[in-house]
Amino acid sequence: MASAAEQLASNMNFSAFSKAKELKQRIWFTLGALIVYRLGTYIPLPGIDPIVLQDIFSQQAGGILGMFDMFSGGALGRMTIFALNIMPYISASIIMQLMSSVSPKIAALKKEGESGRKIINQYTRYLTVAITTMQAYGISVGLEGMTSSSGSAVIDPGVFFRFTAVVTLVGGTMFLMWLGEQITARGIGNGISLIIFAGIVANLPSAIAGTLELGRTGALSSLLIVILILMSVGVIFFIIFIERAQRRIIIQYPKRQQGNKMSGGESSHLPLKLNTAGVIPPIFASSILLMPMTIIGFSAGTGPEWLSTVAALLGRGQPLYLAIYVFMIVFFAFFYTAVVFNPEDTADNLKKHGGFIPGIRPGTNTSQYLDKVLSRLTVVGAAYLAAVCLLPEILISRFSVPFYFGGTSLLIVVTVTLDTVSQVQSHLLAHQYEGLIKKSKLKGRR
Repeated sequence: MASAAEQLASNMNFSAFSKAKELKQRIWFTLGALIVYRLGTYIPLPGIDPIVLQDIFSQQAGGILGMFDMFSGGALGRMTIFALNIMPYISASIIMQLMSSVSPKIAALKKEGESGRKIINQYTRYLTVAITTMQAYGISVGLEGMTSSSGSAVIDPGVFFRFTAVVTLVGGTMFLMWLGEQITARGIGNGISLIIFAGIVANLPSAIAGTLELGRTGALSSLLIVILILMSVGVIFFIIFIERAQRRIIIQYPKRQQGNKMSGGESSHLPLKLNTAGVIPPIFASSILLMPMTIIGFSAGTGPEWLSTVAALLGRGQPLYLAIYVFMIVFFAFFYTAVVFNPEDTADNLKKHGGFIPGIRPGTNTSQYLDKVLSRLTVVGAAYLAAVCLLPEILISRFSVPFYFGGTSLLIVVTVTLDTVSQVQSHLLAHQYEGLIKKSKLKGRR
């Protein structure tokens, strides 16, 4: 069966794609939804002076604002209705995943299947509204305090501005959450991931043009630009290799006699990804590390002297910054892996269905074996994440390479692309299977 599937996948061509009408409709729907998202990133928040805001954000380009502006496709820098993007929903989803390992009630809902999943999704939406409201109010208050040589960022500060800003930003995030769910249901790929992907990719041309401009003016040497391009291509291939890598643990099922027939006895495998945590560790580590730098930047040298010392030690590319960055990536890799994969639950499920790992006793021994294997895989996965994110950090700090060549952005772009391509291939494969079934039925009728 597997060889037949591989043969069908290898024989996919343009003609097969042209016949898959449902797939084309899904792709067009996805493209249309992403276009709507990109149009929304240019609708400004009411009461904002864009010139003053641009000056302020240019000064904070290296802080957490610069990173979040990259994820939002420039919407935060332009302070548009999608300034918060989909990040509050992602934060709420991560919090609910963490709560499932702490709260017995949510853990019980998670085991109830589809009905429990719907309730958890509803809780996630409510939490998204709460997080977005707090962040939107913080942004509105922060905007009123932002000033530059050109004046204040807010034209008419006050209660009315804060109210309209909160309502607009909450509405924008909730619309993006709904749009992402529609893409997942009616389009192709994961809608939330594609929205972040579109935000990063949309600004790639300007980042590349800016890098080439630095080369033209002599700020960057031509050799360095060539090395940067080759390094980016090499990192992309390395990410693809690691993201596809998995450890397959053989699962054996015993034979059972039902009447005069013997059933079962087949073997399967449990795939464990090398990088189970995905891109969560770099995002969390970057956000936490860049937060104090952003606060120090807003103080504009008016704070105490120790703030300047902290800023110097935690500057991008500094040894202390890189050491803490690597430590936090490794910590979050282990922490998030422990949240999303529970060896005890997996061992119990295998035991209930009669499955076992050859040479390992069911139950506690299986759980300990899975935990040992997963810990070793996480060590390699954490080292991979640290290596991918550390090299671009050095280039960003030493040679002022744009954020878009950072490890986190490349990880997101590559992983989302791989996931979307695999879903397209699955749709094409299902379409070819349907065609074969229809042909066999027609031949049977004749």
